[in-house]
Amino acid sequence: MAPGRLGETEMLKPSTAGAGENLPAHVAIIMDGNGRWAQRRGLPRLAGHRKGAEMVREIVEAAPDAGVSCLTLYAFSTENWRRATEEVLGLMSLFRVFIRREGRELQRRNVCVRFIGDRAALDCDLATLMTHLEAMTEANTGLRLTVALNYGGRGEIVAAVRRLAADAAAGRRDPATIDEETFSAALWTDGLPDPDLVIRTSGEMRVSNFLTWQTAYSEFAFVDECWPDFTPEVFVRTLGMYGARERRFGAVAG
Repeated sequence: MAPGRLGETEMLKPSTAGAGENLPAHVAIIMDGNGRWAQRRGLPRLAGHRKGAEMVREIVEAAPDAGVSCLTLYAFSTENWRRATEEVLGLMSLFRVFIRREGRELQRRNVCVRFIGDRAALDCDLATLMTHLEAMTEANTGLRLTVALNYGGRGEIVAAVRRLAADAAAGRRDPATIDEETFSAALWTDGLPDPDLVIRTSGEMRVSNFLTWQTAYSEFAFVDECWPDFTPEVFVRTLGMYGARERRFGAVAG
């Protein structure tokens, strides 16, 4: 295990806080390692993605009981289009199947679903399914599930700048009034609190263009398990380790 990963430093030892104390309300996850999980077992990469979709269901079910009110999942980045055509097409098919299959269950569980990312490159069928699921669950008051699909943090920032610049050019906004709050409101995550904790699976230690603006003061956890092995038990253990950290947001500890 590389230095800085869970279990390696004193800072990351499990918290002694009671259940629900000092736990993250908004958790964002970079779901990494599906392909490697499959290849290590002599399976095609898409088998890993299918197994990963099953784990999404389990984590969504486990999140509310773990005290998580907002869960954001990185499903497909703008850079993932560079993968083999067969894998990309398989992923898009898997997204459609997952939405059709899980939509009613998400509704039953009172989950409010939202998709963020650039939908222009997605086929109409998938985009329609996404919009329908958002509309169907919009009034739900339980877990707020955000799925980043064809998402890139830098692209999100550029899109926000363009919207604000267009408003200023049209005289609808004074540039001098643009501050962090108004900029945040121009992002796809408008209305969603910044993540308290970002988890990346599979042992990789980078953020891969995920929630670039929103994670300025997030805590990070890099775990060795590939996403298909990131069970609810590992999830809860990781949340507990967050409780040992002191978040100062740039201030000095008292």
